[in-house]
Amino acid sequence: MEGARQPYLGADMTTLPGYTGARISGCWSLHSNGGSSGEDSLDRLLPPVTVPRRKSSTMVKSEPPLLRTGNRTIYTAGRPPWYNEHGALSKEAFVIGLCGGSASGKTTVANKIIEALDVPWVVLLSMDSFYKVLSPEEQVLASSNDYNFDHPGAFDFQLLVATLRKLKQGKSVKIPVYDFTTHSRQKDWKNLYGASVIIFEGIMSFADKELLQLLDMKIFVDTDSDIRLVRRLRRDITERGRDIEGVIKQYNKFVKPAFDQYIEPTMRLADIVVPRGGGNMVAIDLIVQHVHSQLEERELSVRAVLASAQQSQPLPQTLSVLESSPQVRGLHTIIRNKETSRDEFIFYSKRLMRLLIEHALTFLPSKDCTVQTPQGRAYEGRRFHGKGITGVSILRAGETMEPALTAVCKDVRIGKILIQTNLDSGEPELHYLRLPKDISEDHVILMDSTVSTGAAAMMAVRVLLDHDVQEENIFLVSLLMAELGVHSVAYAFPNVKIITTAVDKSIDDLLHVIPGIGDFGDRYFGTDGSSDWADDEHQEIT
Repeated sequence: MEGARQPYLGADMTTLPGYTGARISGCWSLHSNGGSSGEDSLDRLLPPVTVPRRKSSTMVKSEPPLLRTGNRTIYTAGRPPWYNEHGALSKEAFVIGLCGGSASGKTTVANKIIEALDVPWVVLLSMDSFYKVLSPEEQVLASSNDYNFDHPGAFDFQLLVATLRKLKQGKSVKIPVYDFTTHSRQKDWKNLYGASVIIFEGIMSFADKELLQLLDMKIFVDTDSDIRLVRRLRRDITERGRDIEGVIKQYNKFVKPAFDQYIEPTMRLADIVVPRGGGNMVAIDLIVQHVHSQLEERELSVRAVLASAQQSQPLPQTLSVLESSPQVRGLHTIIRNKETSRDEFIFYSKRLMRLLIEHALTFLPSKDCTVQTPQGRAYEGRRFHGKGITGVSILRAGETMEPALTAVCKDVRIGKILIQTNLDSGEPELHYLRLPKDISEDHVILMDSTVSTGAAAMMAVRVLLDHDVQEENIFLVSLLMAELGVHSVAYAFPNVKIITTAVDKSIDDLLHVIPGIGDFGDRYFGTDGSSDWADDEHQEIT
């Protein structure tokens, strides 16, 4: 059920430029009594490998594409764009609803589908997470196996529908974690974000009209009642600490009548009925083929649209370019020069970053305040007027700007987003994110070294919006931008403040900024062995 979320492979690791667009089928597995693993204060997109990757429904096994160094691991499966060139949601996640009696094998079928799909960002969501909070009286009944958990009234359908709808729309959601041992919700809920396909399973998956409308495909798992009883006995005794007498009592009193009255009649609503559960590979093959055809119809080409856009309008008013003083001009001269050594490139880049961050902070909201000086006199000053400040770097090159931010902004929280180009499609893909808790209330300084088409920046902004950060509270800060990237971001997100030290006129056929600065990440980290500072990695995703 649970997969280990893997930490980010830091920018100091020299293997980072070896990323490819390889895919891996991963899933979040959110069930009761534990849910997904990981820190509650973080959202992460890395899909834990709860099942081996499969090339096709014939279950041919291949090694998952991983990068490892020491105790750090990162998966190279990315989430393609889920929004259009306007920055708006253009495709919802594909939702598969799995219904069936208790212990019918719904989770097994779900995992078989995940294995065969070979699609990144598959979410497995269990209805068991949405049991209602029991009153003290109901707790007493539950402890004596006299509470009916197999009745529609036992589920919080209002919360379930709202959560599934938000997740389908690409938003970040919080999932309750139900503990069957204590018959209660755990205090800490789990964050979930980043689904291309959602597999939702539960005994009452088809019992609510609003819930049915959210399901793109409905599957009923039909398993013999004797087999279901044996499985339930084994599960409840070994996993939930029940005694055999209590399990049989509950089954005869609640489970079997509920199946006959509420669950079995919903079989007629299913698009596909799967007899024999996870062993029915013919049915699973048909399901996988249909899902693939639906996903192909939803494919987007955001970066190609941005690159072909004709931007003849004036630069937007939301853009602020650091004054081109002799100092700034001199710093650009040094870091743009291909003959500059790595040590000098790092030193003068850091100077420019510090100036840029200081400039960006002047756009944060402030208010008048009065303080008393040591001489006992009043001083009329200004103070930051907001909940908090969070810096989010677009890895890897954006991470180089973090020290400049932390040096001038005390106690600032830091988040990270990794976006890479899929070498087959040429589209940006989201591989990883780690965002502080309650980021929605903060002003966010989004940092990247260079922006060419704006594809990566747009994806990063979309991620922040999906986590309920207000558009006007986002500040995109970059050392160098192309005019195309400025227009792309400003057109899609007109309330985002764009702050840079320079804007270059054009990009070439390889989407490199011209005249440009080269591949900032390679030059900074020393990971490019050539002398011409080719833009083969980072510029592809900017």
